[in-house]
Amino acid sequence: MLLDADSNSPEHAYVPPPSRRSEILLYVLIGVVVIYVIVSLYLIYGMRTRLAAMEKKQQALEVAQVALGDRIHETSSQFKEALSSEVGMTKQELAQRAAELDRQQKAAAAKLAAAQSQQGKQIAAVSGEVSGVKTDVGTAKTDIQRTQTDLAATNAKLERTIGDLGVQSGLIAHTAAELEALKRKGDRNYYDFTLSKGARTPVSTISLQLKKVDPKKSKFTLDVMADDRTIEKKDRTIGEPLQFYTGRDRMLYEVVIFTAGKNTITGYLATPKTAPTPVTP
Repeated sequence: MLLDADSNSPEHAYVPPPSRRSEILLYVLIGVVVIYVIVSLYLIYGMRTRLAAMEKKQQALEVAQVALGDRIHETSSQFKEALSSEVGMTKQELAQRAAELDRQQKAAAAKLAAAQSQQGKQIAAVSGEVSGVKTDVGTAKTDIQRTQTDLAATNAKLERTIGDLGVQSGLIAHTAAELEALKRKGDRNYYDFTLSKGARTPVSTISLQLKKVDPKKSKFTLDVMADDRTIEKKDRTIGEPLQFYTGRDRMLYEVVIFTAGKNTITGYLATPKTAPTPVTP
């Protein structure tokens, strides 16, 4: 009974022992706290390390940014100077080019004006020449008409006569003008000549030599050399046809003298159209 009485008193109340489970939870909680503290400390250290590295990078970036800014500023200054110099040179070149173009334009205008002036002078000169040509044409027409008139008169004066061989001659020319008329008619071949006394002169395919001349009596003597023989025409008269045969076909040639001087005579040789012509050396 005493035991029961003592057991019911407050001083002797029963306290149960802690359970095993609570102890385990306590240890786990303490471990978690320790791990949390360790991890937090590690993370804080890592963050500080990274923060320090970032600060260093930031400082390096700031230094690089400052250097880049300085380089940009320097480059910008150099570019502005170069651009200003280039613009200045471009303006100067443009001014020089404009001055050159102006000079060329003025030179071209002056050249064009000179060419137009020269062309005007040439046109005026050509107009004058055309007027002169018209005048010359008018004069030439007049001369042609006069020549035709003279030719008609000359043809009327031409005559036929008997040669020294008794053969009817062709038309006889008594002057140089009449000889030209005969040449234009073209009935025979005509070779005009002037013989000097003592000189042998080739005429066409023959040769002639004046031996004697008497201008007062209009008489002369000459030799005809043809076909390796000499034919003397002695004491003949001016205007008389001197006839002889020559060549393989025995063609009739005629010599006519129409002027006589102190030591010279002038005339022509007439040959048939089919006669041989002289060989030009």
